[in-house]
Amino acid sequence: MNPKREVLTGVHFMNGDEAAAEGAIAAGCRFFAGYPITPATETAERVARRLPEVGGIYIQMEDELASMCAILGASWAGVKSMTSTSGPGFSLMMENYGLGVMTETPCVIVNIMRGGPSTGLPTLVSQGDVMQSRWGTHGDIGAISYVPSSPQEMFDYTLKAFNMSEKYRLPVCVLGDEIVGHMNEKVVIPKKEDLVIINRKKPKVAPSEYLPFAPDDDLVPPMACAGEGYRVHVTGLTHDERGHPIINAEAQEKLVARLVDKIRKNAPDIIEYEEIHTKGAELVVVAYGSVSRCAKEAVRMAREEKIKVGMVRPITVWPFPEDRMRKLSEKVKAFIVPEVNYGQVAYEVERCVSSNSETHLLPKMGGDIHTPEEILEGIKEMV
Repeated sequence: MNPKREVLTGVHFMNGDEAAAEGAIAAGCRFFAGYPITPATETAERVARRLPEVGGIYIQMEDELASMCAILGASWAGVKSMTSTSGPGFSLMMENYGLGVMTETPCVIVNIMRGGPSTGLPTLVSQGDVMQSRWGTHGDIGAISYVPSSPQEMFDYTLKAFNMSEKYRLPVCVLGDEIVGHMNEKVVIPKKEDLVIINRKKPKVAPSEYLPFAPDDDLVPPMACAGEGYRVHVTGLTHDERGHPIINAEAQEKLVARLVDKIRKNAPDIIEYEEIHTKGAELVVVAYGSVSRCAKEAVRMAREEKIKVGMVRPITVWPFPEDRMRKLSEKVKAFIVPEVNYGQVAYEVERCVSSNSETHLLPKMGGDIHTPEEILEGIKEMV
């Protein structure tokens, strides 16, 4: 093992996969379990080299289902934990993703999206896992998912994903697409003292008074981990505040409503988006991930032609910035949504704005992203 050293700081040139690894380490992640898969393997490779340098542990598991299970266990042992994967592996993680939500286990999943369904396009881009991160596991859940658009944001929002997972006690997804994962750009890593780091709440009561799933006013329970002197009982079954299985409708209603509402009612604290030229706009482009970079250029080109168009870039796709979309729809003629899928976020936009505005999908099935000219053509069709 290499001598222990501090987290990287300063200016670096790296790809998005590597930046996600460094964001995790900067957030305090010290356990990674995963399985190699294109186009996410570079995250695992980076973590495999870097975690021993900061006193952490890397384990290559036999598959993605086991990887997800391992990071849940590590989190309950008191360690910040992460895995990385792509589409087929993400599908295998869904059962234990739901377990993580039900047991309120903080952890992070970095999913570098590639073309699907099934094996699909292993080396090429897609944005086809957006709805899966929200609805892929069975049952009703609250969800937080970030969609970065650059290596710098892969660092920033992997770190923030850890903060939100610790604050709200659930698995949080970082949905980087293949282009963002594999592009190389400058990444600035702040000094440790300049980072905002959130750690899970700990109980303030005596062990004899502690209820592992009794929430505070923010609907999030303090979390005692194994070895801290508190008794905890963790199960995927519907359970009461002691963590004991209670199989009836009343317990289900109370528990599941809280799991959803702790995200829904705290959405203003979680939701992030970027807005460009929306004041006075008649059309708005909604784009995320690598496509948003092309959309910004398309909006610039359109405004040079005196077209009143703006742009909203969701940074958190879950929770979705629906209140802002509704407000914009009161003044906007139409929304244009370029996505590398056959329509996912477009349906969320349509749900939010359909009573006031049109929604126009510009799809690509995967393998390539839109050019600025293609998005500009879509804008002009709605003028």
